[in-house]
Amino acid sequence: MNYTIKQVSEKTHLKPHVLRYYEREGLLPFVDRSESGIRRYSEGDLEWLSLICCLKNTGMAIKQIREFVELSLQGKETLKERCSMLIAHKKEVEDQIAGLQKYLCKVDHKITYFTDQYEKYMDLNSENGAVSHGSD
Repeated sequence: MNYTIKQVSEKTHLKPHVLRYYEREGLLPFVDRSESGIRRYSEGDLEWLSLICCLKNTGMAIKQIREFVELSLQGKETLKERCSMLIAHKKEVEDQIAGLQKYLCKVDHKITYFTDQYEKYMDLNSENGAVSHGSD
């Protein structure tokens, strides 16, 4: 089955200009066109888009994605190189996650700290009868 750029845009939530940009950048070199020049995306193109979005959303540069696509076009003799690229990218993503995990721990600590401080504040004010409920 073939899809129009509008249908692909709706399926992937990528704007048509983004799809055209990916094509210009060599990330989608295999998109077929009708005799009148209208893009006809295949299921395979949608698979590639899914991979492109995954790599881009995990921080891989367009230049690297293009390199990966170009290697793919060369065939099976580049499988090891492509695998190496993905392993290196995976390591970078794991490092990012580890860094974010440290920040998340800090945020959790501050949530606990400020919750504790707020509860002490409320307890102290309720003991003193000083809790304000707005103006009378």
